[in-house]
Amino acid sequence: MKPERRYRAGVSDPPAKPRMVFETHAEPGQEAGRYANALAIWHTGHEFTFDFLVSSEPPQPARTEEGEDVIRAPHRLVARIRVPPTAVFDMIRTINQNLTLYEQRFGQIRPPGGQPPLYPPDEEAASGQ
Repeated sequence: MKPERRYRAGVSDPPAKPRMVFETHAEPGQEAGRYANALAIWHTGHEFTFDFLVSSEPPQPARTEEGEDVIRAPHRLVARIRVPPTAVFDMIRTINQNLTLYEQRFGQIRPPGGQPPLYPPDEEAASGQ
């Protein structure tokens, strides 16, 4: 009878962590994406909710029932995404990396010029009184 052969794995460095490659698949109706020009973020103890919005009408002066003058800016919800709090820092990091790459390729991102701010500070706040 032949003696049983035993094999022992050699001790070496563990393999390098493989790079994650996302393979994104979308339903045909989702491939074009949705346009959004506003974002509202709210949270609970368990999740962050990102409401992506699009302006549905131009901003207009209005008065509340209490008599306060406001600027009414109607928006339509185009997507609501909920994520765990642990994912938010990864999202911020990824957005920052992509903004850097964008500006390296296309130049600094600047807000549209010539448009007055939607909510200008009142004169007292602007003068520091």
